[in-house]
Amino acid sequence: MGLNMIPVGSAHDEYPAIELLSVTSRIRVQILSRPRSLEGLKAFTELEELIVDNNLLGNDLWLPRLPRLHTLTLNKNQITDIESLLDHLAEVTPSLEYLSLLGNEACPNELVSLDKDEDDYQRYRYFVLHKLPHLKFLDTRKVTRRELEEAQARGAFMKVVKPAYKEDSSDSSCASPLMQYTPLPSGSRDAKSHRGVLAKCRYVYYGKHSEGNRFIRNDQL
Repeated sequence: MGLNMIPVGSAHDEYPAIELLSVTSRIRVQILSRPRSLEGLKAFTELEELIVDNNLLGNDLWLPRLPRLHTLTLNKNQITDIESLLDHLAEVTPSLEYLSLLGNEACPNELVSLDKDEDDYQRYRYFVLHKLPHLKFLDTRKVTRRELEEAQARGAFMKVVKPAYKEDSSDSSCASPLMQYTPLPSGSRDAKSHRGVLAKCRYVYYGKHSEGNRFIRNDQL
């Protein structure tokens, strides 16, 4: 058709344009600008591949229903809420088989944070496969049968829960835990009314050596 640049995204995008490439029967769209929205894709219901790496897409990402989309890469964006994204993809991309989320905070690995390890990443994979059981390839690895079985059995419990930080301007919240105590009032005890206990304990030592020598070790002789 001789059409290479097609507008996509909202009017607030700095460079709202994409490149449309047709390869045999496949339709592939690669985002060249840095949009915050993909609303313009609603005109491409026959999309099969969508590449939106290195953009500004966040948790408010919205996709139209793309029944033929099988490949989606969202690498290096600003996605932090994995559950909302997966629920949305399960609804609008029923044929999705390949998904890549590397470089997003929602994908816990060394590319995002050095304090993440392989266990964190594997739990993430189980959770993703629990939500999208038809995936055949996730990020850089093929989905295995064992992963699918584990995802079906325990994937729902693999969600990473982040602590909620609540700002509190009160002085009590800023105090050190060691300082948060309530001592007894000074008038509740009379210093002269202290009570003590004195008792006697009869002790007899039976042994072959003197009682003093039993406290001396061989290395001290």
